[in-house]
Amino acid sequence: QADFLSFVHDDGKGFIGIHSATDTLYEWSDYGRLVGAYFKEHPWTQPGRVIVENASHPAAGVSDAFTVEEEFYTFRENPRGRVQVLMRLDAASVGASGDFPLVWTQSFGAGRSYYNALGHFPATWMDTRFQAQIVAAIKWTGRRS
Repeated sequence: QADFLSFVHDDGKGFIGIHSATDTLYEWSDYGRLVGAYFKEHPWTQPGRVIVENASHPAAGVSDAFTVEEEFYTFRENPRGRVQVLMRLDAASVGASGDFPLVWTQSFGAGRSYYNALGHFPATWMDTRFQAQIVAAIKWTGRRS
């Protein structure tokens, strides 16, 4: 654990977490800080609209809102305020209200951390918009953008 955290925090490397990366290691609070939040539940498994809040961030990968069928996560604590939210769920698109961040970045010591809550279904991984997000995240966490 110490080596993993040091890799990002001290050595300035990157961490990318996708979908269920927030649904693990609950007893390791430093991991929770690295990933940005812990999973609470997935109340909506259906098509939903994703709003891009910060298209200018190099890790965004997409600039326009899009609809995707997904297992949308909520988190034990809303990470907004601790992380830089890039995308959120349009709550009205799933018949809900509230603030539901889905994609975010943060500095972690000398390193960078990226999390994307999408990715439950194989079709999501085949979606060029999702692929663009992951490529952008790899470049950003690897300091190539």
